[in-house]
Amino acid sequence: MKTHVRAVVIGGGLVGCSILYHLAKLGWRDVMLLERDELTSGSTWHAAASIHGLHDNNNISKIQYYTMQLYKQLEQETGQGCGIFQPGSLYLAQTRDREHQLRIQEAKAKYFNVDFHEVSRDEAERLHPLIDFDGIKCIMFEPDGGNVDPSGVTHAYAQGARALGAEINRFTPVTATTQRPDGSWDVETTKGTVHAEVVINAAGLWGREVARMAGFELPLMTMEHQYLVTETIPEIAALGRRLPSVADRDGEYYMRQEGQGLLVGTYEKDGRFWAEDGTPLDFGHELLEEDLDRIEENYMRACTRVPVLTSAGVKRVINGPMIWAPDSAALFGPVPELRNYFCCGGIIPGFSQSGGLGLLLAQWIVEGEPEYDIFAWDLARYGDWADKKFTRARALDCYSHRFKIHFPYEEREAGRPVRTRPVYQRQKEMGCIFGLNFGWEHPLWFKRQGMDAREEYGFERQSWFDTVGAECHDLRNGVGVIDISNYAIYSISGKGAADWLNRLVANIVPTGIGRSCLTPLLGVRGGIAGDFTITKMAEEEFLMIGSGMAERYHQRFFQMVEAPATLEFKSLTNAWAGFNVAGPNARALLQRLTNTDLSNEAFRFMRSARITIAGIEVVALRVSFTGDLGWELHCREADQLALYDALFAAGEDLGLRPVGLRALTSLRIEKGYGSWGREYSPEYWPQEVGLERLIKLDKPEFLGREAYLGIKDKPARLKLVCLRVKVDTADAVGGEPIFLTDGTAVGQVSSGAYGFTVDASLALGFIKADHALPGTAVDVAILGKPHRAVILEHPAFDPQGARLRG
Repeated sequence: MKTHVRAVVIGGGLVGCSILYHLAKLGWRDVMLLERDELTSGSTWHAAASIHGLHDNNNISKIQYYTMQLYKQLEQETGQGCGIFQPGSLYLAQTRDREHQLRIQEAKAKYFNVDFHEVSRDEAERLHPLIDFDGIKCIMFEPDGGNVDPSGVTHAYAQGARALGAEINRFTPVTATTQRPDGSWDVETTKGTVHAEVVINAAGLWGREVARMAGFELPLMTMEHQYLVTETIPEIAALGRRLPSVADRDGEYYMRQEGQGLLVGTYEKDGRFWAEDGTPLDFGHELLEEDLDRIEENYMRACTRVPVLTSAGVKRVINGPMIWAPDSAALFGPVPELRNYFCCGGIIPGFSQSGGLGLLLAQWIVEGEPEYDIFAWDLARYGDWADKKFTRARALDCYSHRFKIHFPYEEREAGRPVRTRPVYQRQKEMGCIFGLNFGWEHPLWFKRQGMDAREEYGFERQSWFDTVGAECHDLRNGVGVIDISNYAIYSISGKGAADWLNRLVANIVPTGIGRSCLTPLLGVRGGIAGDFTITKMAEEEFLMIGSGMAERYHQRFFQMVEAPATLEFKSLTNAWAGFNVAGPNARALLQRLTNTDLSNEAFRFMRSARITIAGIEVVALRVSFTGDLGWELHCREADQLALYDALFAAGEDLGLRPVGLRALTSLRIEKGYGSWGREYSPEYWPQEVGLERLIKLDKPEFLGREAYLGIKDKPARLKLVCLRVKVDTADAVGGEPIFLTDGTAVGQVSSGAYGFTVDASLALGFIKADHALPGTAVDVAILGKPHRAVILEHPAFDPQGARLRG
């Protein structure tokens, strides 16, 4: 066994072997995998191993299609069979919402140029003559759907990696990981110590234990999962061909052919945790005790749909553990608090995603950043607030609702509340409906008198639609208060503060006290990794405000720029809270509560100051994400409730109303404002999102400068545009494909909402640059069906910015 390598992968399951293979493919040949037992131990070997392409997240769809195509390439490359069966998959809809979901997927398939299409009942019965299709509203067919052999795929990755020079050591448990001062790692095993530049935790069921060796916790929870395989079914044996798999998600089971019988698996409501405090170190290729009574209800629904199951004998029952993240998505990427330590765990549909996971993580390690924005998987989406109690509650909710539709705007209650601000109870008394934002309970909307304070979800407009519209009108016509305590706030002070910030962000930081600027943060490939407001509070003292849900994500970039010993960088996010007071009456309201002159001449747009509001010290910034006249007020968390009460006491006659995130989304889309994670992403170049004007190349150094120089003169591939869409009962929300009127795919929606104060359904989206011309007609696939839209020349609300600057 080598004693020094560039990277060590811990875990010889499906994903660990994929990461090893892709590292070697990208040129890192001096890499090693350490497996405590045999390859495939843990949860890989007993998986049902189904494969499918489409996902609600478009980037995840891309990597799933990559994975499905990779398996055939692996067979050719290595000679190792992957046991690929692709008889197709039938997707069944029993409800209107499920039909919407499938039609949305069908439209996305056209965008990706893959085959996922509706079939008639007659065609479906030909494809799968054993299904009773009574009660089915819609049937889609994915010809490439199917399954693979878990062991075959894992060993194909392993053989491919070995052929490229990688080393695999089985029966070599890792006992400790210790970081050296230079950021490299000593990985101790029962066979000796390996010194590695990079460590990758792909330990699957043991991911928590391996993380603890490095001194941190992963929000993961293990649960039992059962499926059964029937004896030979004569009707299948007589067919002489393989049946397509069945995705009857309304029935809450999955089914595919196995041998001459059927494999049926369920995610039952009465889920069971296993090894909550840690996976036993001697667990490997064992199974758990079966409990068919627990899945009886789901299985009987499968029997109703496929009647031959009722007389089929059970050949074997598989009850094995799976490890879940709080949202059932992967925990992926570098740990922000550590150097050169990466994770990839909590993967549920691993055989649909293994290739993409391996490729993107290898890109992150070798090239510094993956090619796709994959924040939906980034482990930085959770902080230390995601404790065991929260993780346990969410894992059970995810398991028991595995096949439940994830609707737009949906907020699930399990494990909440986790973190609340002092104003939480007051907002609750005012009828607030909350969502979860990086652990914080955050206002979504406020119910009006007589309304049922309950969320409803669906693909079409819901009961809160008019209420959110009223919030938008109240703000645009009067004044509203928006809780912005979910923003991330940083204090940067000390000698060298301005220099450090200028080496971090792309714009020039303010030189005058009380001035603010907007600035992009560039990624490794030159794309938009973040957007911030930076305010100069005093000499060598700055306040920087950014996305709260990206706070842990952005730590990685802050650490890339060396800071002098004299610099003090502090996160104030937990200690501070804030509100945005916005609307044409915002100045009148605030002037009642302060002696500071808030006139336009004295307090101009993008200016800031420390002032008192109702006797409370705040940092006031004249800026608003609504696109209207407004101030952000940031105060100490202990003062938040008093500030809130003072605002409402003073503003009743001015029409002051509380305004939630749903309304803010509508208002910022009316103004054409982009948002981090939607319009602003490392995937998009500055010139594609209209931020190139904020990049100052006369600075000799800033993060991403060289990468930007390599792309700045290239023509934009896509352009961010505003769209006005003709709709009936539903609005775009994000992810919808955009087509030319002849059906040519040209882009996708990034954000959408009804613009209540401009009386139009609106969307922001990316369209191929050649077609992104004002006045161009396009079709946006809302609910999977084309809806005519036109590209606007200017934002729908106040395109000249008169309200903002007035």
